[in-house]
Amino acid sequence: MNLPSVAVVILNYNGKNYLEKFLPSVLSSTYSNLKIIVADNKSTDDSLPFLIEHYENKIDILILMENHGFAKGYNEALKKVEADYYVLLNSDVEVTPGWLEPIIERMEKDKTIAACQPKIRSHREPHLFEHAGGAGGWMDTLGYPFCRGRIINQLEEDTGQYDDVADIFWATGAAMFVRAKLFHQIGGLDPDYFAHMEEIELCWRLRRAGFRIKVVPQSVVYHVGGGTLPPTNPKKTYLNFRNNLVTLLKNESKRKLLWLFPVRLVMDGLAGVLFLSEGKFADIWAVIRAHWYVFLNFPSIIKKRLAIRDNIEKVSIFKPNKRGVYSGSIVWDFYIRKIQYFKDLNI
Repeated sequence: MNLPSVAVVILNYNGKNYLEKFLPSVLSSTYSNLKIIVADNKSTDDSLPFLIEHYENKIDILILMENHGFAKGYNEALKKVEADYYVLLNSDVEVTPGWLEPIIERMEKDKTIAACQPKIRSHREPHLFEHAGGAGGWMDTLGYPFCRGRIINQLEEDTGQYDDVADIFWATGAAMFVRAKLFHQIGGLDPDYFAHMEEIELCWRLRRAGFRIKVVPQSVVYHVGGGTLPPTNPKKTYLNFRNNLVTLLKNESKRKLLWLFPVRLVMDGLAGVLFLSEGKFADIWAVIRAHWYVFLNFPSIIKKRLAIRDNIEKVSIFKPNKRGVYSGSIVWDFYIRKIQYFKDLNI
């Protein structure tokens, strides 16, 4: 039997230490029809000399002429990669033996699956799920993302409670499996996002076309996290608040946006009050800048909304997929009802 071709693509920016530590685990992958590509996003460290010296004959090296960020960087790199499946893998991820096979096998059996993720554990605390993906991404009714295994900033211990293959809303960008042809047909990642939430927005488009997003926990990887921006970085705050609002404006229904968008602006304001109580003045400014970006770029965001609708219609197979959406508010549940674990939600 001819196995489908798989390209594991690692987008690197100043990640020599991570490549040195984790690339050997990727090279130990047992999947036979595999190529491994490191796309360098104009690193200023010794990443390229290191790769050329130690891995030139073992992997493909793509050199991007500027730092495009995560979203556009992957778009530019994947234009040059031919495969049946792409695996977008962060440089700070350690993979485990046999990590590719369960997911590719699952996607081959079900052509309605557009993207998948493995179970993501913390590299620093391996018994815990990792923030960026846990055991699969969900979205609440107000547009806030969370995970099986992670609500807000509370990580669960992995005791096998989420070891079922399950439908989810979004697959983590730290280790995303996606059908290559569909990735391009649906429009790839939004380059204006730079980083943060671009994988969620991509999965939302795929779901709107009727495709399914899955987590296959029989595949396990360990993610360091925060490799590009630390969790408390105001730039990360800006990107998260900005990109979340843009994602809603691009993908949510017009009827729901009439009430949801004003509610979200108010909730962002409440987040600003929380930052004020913690003395995080740079984060307050980040939220304000995120809002101004949305207001000033509102016409172009709506233009994108119309453009992606056309792409979605071209590849649509079913009515929009509704799985992975929580009918409640994860913010209310976490801060007011004191629910910290996914398994305790009324899902």
